[in-house]
Amino acid sequence: MFGRRIPKSDNMPDGINKLREALAHADAVIIGAGAGLSTSAGFVYTGERFDRYFQDFSEKYHFSDMYSGGFYPYHTLEEHWAYWSRYIYINRYMDAPNPVYDRLFELVRDKDYFVLTTNVDHCFQKAGFDKRRLFYTQGDYGLFQCSSPCHRMTYENGDAVRKMVEAQGYMIDGNGVLILPEGITPEMAVPTELVPYCPKCGRPMSVNLRADNTFVEDEGWHRASERYADFLRRHQNMKVLFLEAAVGFNTPAIVKYSFWRMVSEWKDAVYACLNYGEAYAPDAIRKKSICISGDIGEVLNLL
Repeated sequence: MFGRRIPKSDNMPDGINKLREALAHADAVIIGAGAGLSTSAGFVYTGERFDRYFQDFSEKYHFSDMYSGGFYPYHTLEEHWAYWSRYIYINRYMDAPNPVYDRLFELVRDKDYFVLTTNVDHCFQKAGFDKRRLFYTQGDYGLFQCSSPCHRMTYENGDAVRKMVEAQGYMIDGNGVLILPEGITPEMAVPTELVPYCPKCGRPMSVNLRADNTFVEDEGWHRASERYADFLRRHQNMKVLFLEAAVGFNTPAIVKYSFWRMVSEWKDAVYACLNYGEAYAPDAIRKKSICISGDIGEVLNLL
């Protein structure tokens, strides 16, 4: 049914007008957000931002992006957490440089909305989105879990992460920005006493991310899943705009394919795909779709 994709987008002015009209007439908006939304907001995992915080790791281990460093098999937990504490802090506890999420919130704040996202950086809540209307399907950089896992609980990690980055020589300014003082060479290992261990079994902790079958779906995850399912049940006979924002094809089943299916089945649903170079819709829902190829930040500015 959805085997064919249409590599054709509405031109920018026409697409923007169609989307603006769809927003105005929608009884509810369901946002599906992918990694490109955070990239547009400035959470870039390569280039200058990577070099600023991980040049020492890059020179030692010869990787050039944050993702690669996250999967590197460090020899000690102290070094592992030196890397990961910086990674978590700048991508979870620092604010995104560009107000992309804020602009998205302004579009839907007066609507009946819900957010389904594969992002794990907490940007929605920072922008003012109601956490009861968010379903983070893939976890949260701000949570630890048992690496085994021996139990299905997660733990806030803000204080632990701050202690680890400060132990490496970094400072946190009044705006929450991570700064390396001039003349300081950062440590590439945290003190042993700061390495997090599971309070139940004593095994090392890990970050609550869906990287493999050890991912913990805790009580909060299941409550969010239930709220999302309830939102869908209550709105399936209404005029619903499925607004897909910068979702790629790494994990399409979570947002993209589910949106296509519901738009096909729901009589009054509209699908909007905002994505740079990947704004597609299948033939089955072509007449109910708005596809805009462009940077999500620029599109939101135009809206």
